[in-house]
Amino acid sequence: MKKSPILLIILLFTIPAAQSDEKSAALAAKGPNYQPRTEHLLSNGQPKFTNRLILENSPYLLQHAHNPVDWYAWGHEAFEKARRENKPIFLSIGYSTCHWCHVMERESFENIAIARLMNEHFVCIKVDRERHPEVDKVYMTAVMMIAKHGGWPMSSFLTPDGKPFWGGTYFRPDTFTSLLKQVAQLWQQDRPKLIAQANNITNAVRQLTAASGKAREVGENAIEQAIINILARHDDFLGGFSSAPKFPNENLLLLLLESAQRGNKQALAAAEKTLMAMAQGGIYDQIGGGFHRYATDDHWLTPHFEKMLYNQAHLARAYVIAYQLTGKAIYATVARQTLDYVLREMTSDQGGFYSATDADSEGEEGLFFLWTPAQIRAVLNKKETQLALSLYDVTEAGNFEGKNILSLPVSLEKYAKKHAIPVAELNKKVELIRKKLRRARDKREPPLRDDKIITAWNGMMITTLAQAADILEAPRYLVAAQTAANLIWSKLKKGQGELWRVYLHGNASISAHQNDYAYFAEALLTLYDTSGERAWLKRAKEIVEGMLTHFWDKEQTGFFMNRADNTLLIVRPKSPADSAIPSGNAVAVRVLAMLATRTGEPGYGDKANATLNAFSEAITRYPSRYAYMLLAADELLHGELGMRRYGARGAVKAMAKLENNWIVVELNMREGWHINAHQPLQKNLIATRLDGEQLGQVFYPKPDYLRLSFQQSTLALYQGKVRLRGKLLSQKPGALSVKVQFQACDDKRCLPPEEMVFNVR
Repeated sequence: MKKSPILLIILLFTIPAAQSDEKSAALAAKGPNYQPRTEHLLSNGQPKFTNRLILENSPYLLQHAHNPVDWYAWGHEAFEKARRENKPIFLSIGYSTCHWCHVMERESFENIAIARLMNEHFVCIKVDRERHPEVDKVYMTAVMMIAKHGGWPMSSFLTPDGKPFWGGTYFRPDTFTSLLKQVAQLWQQDRPKLIAQANNITNAVRQLTAASGKAREVGENAIEQAIINILARHDDFLGGFSSAPKFPNENLLLLLLESAQRGNKQALAAAEKTLMAMAQGGIYDQIGGGFHRYATDDHWLTPHFEKMLYNQAHLARAYVIAYQLTGKAIYATVARQTLDYVLREMTSDQGGFYSATDADSEGEEGLFFLWTPAQIRAVLNKKETQLALSLYDVTEAGNFEGKNILSLPVSLEKYAKKHAIPVAELNKKVELIRKKLRRARDKREPPLRDDKIITAWNGMMITTLAQAADILEAPRYLVAAQTAANLIWSKLKKGQGELWRVYLHGNASISAHQNDYAYFAEALLTLYDTSGERAWLKRAKEIVEGMLTHFWDKEQTGFFMNRADNTLLIVRPKSPADSAIPSGNAVAVRVLAMLATRTGEPGYGDKANATLNAFSEAITRYPSRYAYMLLAADELLHGELGMRRYGARGAVKAMAKLENNWIVVELNMREGWHINAHQPLQKNLIATRLDGEQLGQVFYPKPDYLRLSFQQSTLALYQGKVRLRGKLLSQKPGALSVKVQFQACDDKRCLPPEEMVFNVR
């Protein structure tokens, strides 16, 4: 039966419009150039509908501010309305650059008939998962139990007190309409059954997210088993750790590289296979640098075209470490191109790093990144065109909807050999082609960029930039890292030891979560290591103390994701396992261990071990899910790897480097501390020694001869800054392993002898 025009008008007016002064003011504040993201416009170009999301400081929520759905943001107002009106809650979770989130918005949330159903029968809440990872964690756990798979957009149905009774991900509009009607009917006719189901699911979610178990010591066996499991999953033919879709799995790569630095050749081979496959594939932006989120095929060719900041941070870190291990130029090149992309296109005027870019542009997925032969010919000269078409395998037919995703079917080294071109010459030609194509591509309509600055994600990028500055000998990366860290410190610091999570358009919002504290502290400690400026160490200590104050579980140990004052969630989750990024608990273990070695305060090390042991039962059962935590455990057991090390409870800082045909180890001792010289004057004292299989003669500095309060005899000592130099007998490819032995003392006591092992390239 057709609806009458009068009835249609009534139905339209049941959907809330921009009536409140607050919403009207927020809309007006957008300015005359504001373009509402909706198909429902008045004749003057203004949106027909404006909901509460117009008041929010989130790019994702603002995308939905003109849906005809009466959306609420996550907060007390929505839950109070649901309890008052005794309505179920529809919870939709996504993020601003999520392709299928956009599809469901266009198909369902912009559909007036569907919106009317939602508004009539539900209280509708929209959540940005990047602002509220704790909410995402709890309800994703429920959806995984209900639907046996997860993803975004996440769609959940809750009781008025937030307990989930049904859920899924993306729904087609017809399926979604049917589901809304069924749930509304069941809520009216069989509510006790839904509530009972919600209670059962909630109890299961509480058990899974609490992550408590019998504590036991996590040792060498767990690390070895994780490596065995990861290698068993590794695709030795195509790289990666699964069939399509293929994700980078940076957590697994970083643990493999950690094991490789300890001498595991099989781990290095697997990591290299995956790193090379991604570097040559379409998942890597061959023109602009940086990585897309994942590949939809087995060969890494066809990406899902989003670019996330966290992928850039952890993949660039993996390539930097691979370069340090192997000396292969390709890894340094990919790292530099990725970091340069971030600095060029993902960095704010104030130096903070934006969150992500979308998959779509001009309404089509990946269009910004695709090429036809004609487009390439229009940019390059004839010889450059021939090389580009051949090198990147560009055809008239294309490999993605009639166009071409650029990839390298063979490495530049193999291409150079096949075509008898010197590698250095080919690299110069390719770099010129990349620059010309990028300049042309920059004239296209770019994908949407999510400009919010997230503390945790910025911490990841700061850590990588500081590490890259060291290993790639690129001071500009250290400058960028320091600038970003100072921005976080000045704009996202709430007070002593407290942080905000999000910075957008000059405003900070959302109390920081545990992983914000952990990642930012990791960044500050890496800045201290690279720069030597103790201010970074002082800041790191303040942030860690804040993390312990607000998130530490005093009863079962480990860290909660959110603060205790978040009362809306059905459980206070911990989330120790890795997801797309290392878990906040895993980063905390590493940070606490790092802080212990740099300050000499053993309490931090005790907390690191307690956190590790809190999740030991789950780690023992599923070790590869805890890759970054096991990386931290490896450093706890065997000491940190890299160019810099700390000893004597932070009193001795050491750095190893290669200078021509010499290995140089610099030792810096805090004031009041010393180590014995290479030839002590007393037989019972431990000499300072530099050893290595490829070292010949070692040259030690001239000692100071002093008499200390606890020792009547004169001592031969090193104080302040000293350099030990070892002549290389030969220089094999890859890293060189050297060992420094010393014993540190102050004027009252001597600490036990220590050894530091460095892998130097």
